[in-house]
Amino acid sequence: MKTIFDKTTREELIVRINTLSENSKAQWGKMNVYQMLKHCTLYEEMLLEKITFKRIFIGRLVGKLALKELIGDDSPVKRNLSTIPEMRVKEEKGDIVAEKEHWIALINEHANCSNTEYMHAFAGKVTREQSGYLAYKHTDHHLRQFNS
Repeated sequence: MKTIFDKTTREELIVRINTLSENSKAQWGKMNVYQMLKHCTLYEEMLLEKITFKRIFIGRLVGKLALKELIGDDSPVKRNLSTIPEMRVKEEKGDIVAEKEHWIALINEHANCSNTEYMHAFAGKVTREQSGYLAYKHTDHHLRQFNS
C-alpha cells in the first residue's frame, strides 16, 4: 500500500498537484479547486501536528472501525464522505498557486517527520504507519476528485 513516507510516492503526488489550475473542476462534491487545496493543507497540518482539532464525537464511537476500513486495502477513498467542520473551507477564492506550494511543502515535510504517533480528529491516535497511509489516501482522493 502506498504511503506518504515513500519518496517516490511523494514525488508522484507532487506531479499530480502541479497539474491543478484555476480551471480544474471537481468530478464530485461541493468544493472548488481552491477550497480543496486549502482543505488538504489543513489535513496535512493536522497529520504533521502543526494544528489540532477537537476530536469529534462520532469519531470516538466509530473512528477506529472507519480507520480499518479506510486503510485496509489499496482501494480509493469513497466519494462524498463528510469532513470535520473545521476542515470545511468557506472562502471560495484564494491564491491557488500559493496554496499548491504550501501543500507541496507540507507533503515534503513528511520525509523528515519522526513522530511515532499522531492525533487524527476522527480516528483518534494513529501510528506513523497508519498516518502515512491516511496522508496518501486523502491526497489521492482529492486529486482524483479534480481529475489529477
